[in-house]
Amino acid sequence: MNLLRDNLKTLGLSSNHIFQQIKDTIGEDLAGGEDITSVATIADSQVISADFVARSTGVVSGLHVAAAVLEYCGVNHYEVLVDEGAKVSAGKVLITAQGNTRKLLLAERTALNFLSHLSGISTLTSQWVAAVAGTKCEIRDTRKTTPGLRQLEKFAVRMGGGTNHRVSLSEAALIKDNHIVAAGSITAAFKLIKEKYPNKSVEIEIDSINQLAEVISLKPDLILLDNMSVEQCKEAVLKTAGSVKLEASGGLVISNAKAYADTGVNYLAVGALTHAAPAFDIGLDFRKGK
Repeated sequence: MNLLRDNLKTLGLSSNHIFQQIKDTIGEDLAGGEDITSVATIADSQVISADFVARSTGVVSGLHVAAAVLEYCGVNHYEVLVDEGAKVSAGKVLITAQGNTRKLLLAERTALNFLSHLSGISTLTSQWVAAVAGTKCEIRDTRKTTPGLRQLEKFAVRMGGGTNHRVSLSEAALIKDNHIVAAGSITAAFKLIKEKYPNKSVEIEIDSINQLAEVISLKPDLILLDNMSVEQCKEAVLKTAGSVKLEASGGLVISNAKAYADTGVNYLAVGALTHAAPAFDIGLDFRKGK
C-alpha cells in the first residue's frame, strides 16, 4: 500500500483523494449489499489469476488508479506491466493480478471504468498533439471535466502529451465576457483583480480583434482568442508580436488544429479532451486453469 501511495504521489496524484473516490464508487456498485452473482456462484476461497488487456491501440493512463482499486478490494498481488502514458497495441497485457476470485470481480468494473476513461482521454490528447506536431503550439485542457474527476482527467491529459490549464478557480484569473459585463469593462476587471490578487496570473478572453489593443496595453499573462477564425488568429499574432502569449479556443476540431497552430498561437484550448473522449477498450480476462 505504501509503495502504491508513493507511486501515485510521484505521478502528481493524491492517494487520499483517489482512495476516497474508489470507496465511493465501490459503495455505489454494491449499493449497501453484496455481489449476489459472485457470492452465489463462486466459492469464498477460490483464487484466480487475471490480466487487464488492451483491446485496441492507444495511449494508456490510470494504471496505478486501477491498482489502487485492486488493493482497496483486497487484491494485493498484482504487477503493473506498462508505464503511464505508454502507447500500446491491442492484446497488450497492462496489469496482471492474482487473488480471491470474488474480490477480483468486485474490483473489475470500477478498475476498468477508471482505466478505460482515463486512457480514452490520453489517447485523444495524443491525437491532438500529433496533429500539431512540427509547430510550437501546445494542446491544453479546460475546466470542462467530469465532476469529481478533475485531478485524474488532467493527469490523463498530461500522459497523452498535453498540458494543463488552471486546475481551479483559485489558481489563476481568467476574465471572461460575464466578468467584463459585471465589472463594467475589460480594464476595470483587470485592475480589480490586480489590486486584490497582485501575484496571480491573469488571462483575458476576447471575442473581437477590436478588443485587442485595450488588452495588450494591460499586459496580461495570456490572451484567449475565443471563437476566432484562423485569419483572425494570424492577425492577433501579428499585432501582439510576441509581447503576450495567445491561446485559441472555440470552433477547434482535430482537422483544423494544424491550421490554428500554424498561426503562431501558443496554445489550443480543447474542452473535448475531457468532455468528449471515447472510452478506451480494455478488458479483464481470467486465465483458464489457474
